[in-house]
Amino acid sequence: MPGCPRLALLCALPWLLRAAAPGRPAEPPTQSPAPGHYPRDPARGADFDRVYSGVVNLSTESIYSFNYTSRPGQVTAVRVYVSSSSENLDYPVLVVVRQQKEVLSWQVPLLFQGLYQRSYSYQEVSRTLCPSKATNETGPLEQLIFVDVASMAPLGAPYKLLVTKIKHFQLWTNIAFQFTASPSQPQKKDFPGEQFFVVFVIKPEDYACGGSFFIQENENQTWNPQRAKNLKVTIVPSIKGSVYVKSSLFSVFIFLSFYVGCLLVVFVHYVRFHRKSIDGSFGSNDGSGNMAVSQPIAASTPEGSNYGAIDESSSTPGRQTSSDGGQPCQSDTDSSVEESDFDTMPDIESDKNVIRTKMFLYLSDLSRKDRRIVSKKYKIYFWNIITIAVFYALPVIQLVITYQTVVNVTGNQDICYYNFLCAHPLGVLSAFNNILSNLGHVLLGFLFLLIVLRRDILHRRALEAKDIFAMEYGIPKHFGLFYAMGIALMMEGVLSACYHVCPNYSNFQFDTSFMYMIAGLCMLKLYQTRHPDINASAYSAYASFAVVIMLTVLGVVFGKNDVWFWVIFSAVHILASLALSTQIYYMGRFKIDVSDTDLGIFRRAAMVLYTDCIQQCSRPLYMDRMVLLIVGNLVNWSFALFGLIYRPRDFASYMLGIFICNLLLYLAFYIIMKLRSSEKVLPVPLFCIMATVVVWAAALYFFFQNLSSWEGTPAESREKNRKCILLDFFDDHDIWHFLSATALFFSFLVLLTLDDDLDVVRRDQIPVF
Repeated sequence: MPGCPRLALLCALPWLLRAAAPGRPAEPPTQSPAPGHYPRDPARGADFDRVYSGVVNLSTESIYSFNYTSRPGQVTAVRVYVSSSSENLDYPVLVVVRQQKEVLSWQVPLLFQGLYQRSYSYQEVSRTLCPSKATNETGPLEQLIFVDVASMAPLGAPYKLLVTKIKHFQLWTNIAFQFTASPSQPQKKDFPGEQFFVVFVIKPEDYACGGSFFIQENENQTWNPQRAKNLKVTIVPSIKGSVYVKSSLFSVFIFLSFYVGCLLVVFVHYVRFHRKSIDGSFGSNDGSGNMAVSQPIAASTPEGSNYGAIDESSSTPGRQTSSDGGQPCQSDTDSSVEESDFDTMPDIESDKNVIRTKMFLYLSDLSRKDRRIVSKKYKIYFWNIITIAVFYALPVIQLVITYQTVVNVTGNQDICYYNFLCAHPLGVLSAFNNILSNLGHVLLGFLFLLIVLRRDILHRRALEAKDIFAMEYGIPKHFGLFYAMGIALMMEGVLSACYHVCPNYSNFQFDTSFMYMIAGLCMLKLYQTRHPDINASAYSAYASFAVVIMLTVLGVVFGKNDVWFWVIFSAVHILASLALSTQIYYMGRFKIDVSDTDLGIFRRAAMVLYTDCIQQCSRPLYMDRMVLLIVGNLVNWSFALFGLIYRPRDFASYMLGIFICNLLLYLAFYIIMKLRSSEKVLPVPLFCIMATVVVWAAALYFFFQNLSSWEGTPAESREKNRKCILLDFFDDHDIWHFLSATALFFSFLVLLTLDDDLDVVRRDQIPVF
């Protein structure tokens, strides 16, 4: 019939008009299509803030269209909510959102994978769409959004759809915003002007943020916990550029003041020396303004000694020079003199056994080698540490630059454990304040080098003038270890700054490596003061430091949970303590003939044990040394047992604690023995000792504040973050850097000036301990 098509069109016209009417979606067909036909609903106009529900299946999908006008200066963000009562994970509801330049899709139920292959299902999912901003050039823009809801479920999957405009999408400075987020409904906020978004993501498990995890009996079930977080966010403005300038100048001037103080001390000493030269009195001051010169004791002077032995006729009050008939003073750089010229002589080797095993030793007994040889030997410490510093620092700098680049490119701030409440970026650096605060180590280390250089120059001039007080009185002056200590202090600042570029578990060894060397060099310097001829060579000392750093690396890698590592390390620690104690007790003269293949070695050890521990049990041959070594071994064995039992995660700090405790123990023993020997502590070293104690106490207070910790998760570390406390720029850890650099500087001055009172005491009257 010719009128049938027209009649069909008129019948369908009311339904088409209802479908085309904006704001009123057409009802989906209720009848299923014929087999083999899969109709697709045309996009239906929909309203914001209205809930739409329906059922989609293999043959049916729903498309909704939303439109709004975006005006210049106005940001309109849209959020899409979709929920489904279906729990069938094989046939989820699929949601596709299309914008002008973006496509976003997800499924409901939304599945998250957790720890131990656990899965978490969420049946309500929402997303925020990125808004398109209109400008004055473009004028108002018409925005169109299509939401496509579909499913491959044969029997249909119900859904509910809600699309809303976000009222508070933009964050403003100093204004608190409160909202709710869940694992399936993250929140996105925009900060105007700076062109960045803030996204808040909730993890489905507490374990992901460092919390505890309760293990259920059924390993294969799927959880659907109701997890939601009420968030309160406040954006605060960053510090101004003037704060960076003020803080940088503060860091420089506070340490330059030490330079001014040292210049004042040098000027005062110069004035006092000039006045004494006019009065005709020279010599070292005992701290009270009186001059003291000891009288010779020829009976205790070893025969044939020209370095430490003093002839009766050469000691008269006042500054003197050696006789013309004596050995001329030569340059320290005389390469024709080698240590082997002295040490390999058989008669001298036997003389060592006689001298060093005496019950009462004096400094003249252990300062018999040629001064040029010993000075050259200690200068190797300085040159070797420079080489070590260069080869150690270059790969470290390259590595931390790589870490910082990864953080900047990926935006993953869980890589580095900063104090985010006081981390001020500058350029590519995320926490410039933590790097700037290490400037004190470099400046004070360089100042200490200048102080040592001045003393070295004055001592050289005295030797060139054949000053008898410089040649035969007081502690032998060797400055190689002091130069090495200054370089180590500077490198500690450099490597600590490298660590704070990206602080984490793997980088912490960089912050502690030169602390080991500083502690070791200080102990070597203390021992060298009274044992200048038998101190360890630079090669053996740095080889020992290399072993320590290697053990630290192994501890960082295997020290977390591996019991076998702690068993081996504790055994090595105890055996090394015993071997070192034996060498110290016998002044390096205890030797075992390794060529003896029978039981002679054990017979000799048993004989020594019987002689020194059983036969003379009431009083050891060297009582003072025995007391020190017993206490030292108890301390080291306690550290070994503590590590074996508790297995601390921070192995680098554990190793550093061993070094520091041994250094403090030896320093306390040295000062006690010095006072016990009726020696004096002059005002300058006394002031340095008091300053060292006070500054170290203050520094340790700030060190234990724990503003962050890589021993836990990044979330746990952020819980410990604190705000800045100095100039709105430096935090507690920065103050630790300032104070620890100052404390190390004063500690070095203690070692440099502690025995200045002995400059007018003959070496055959200075006891060895």
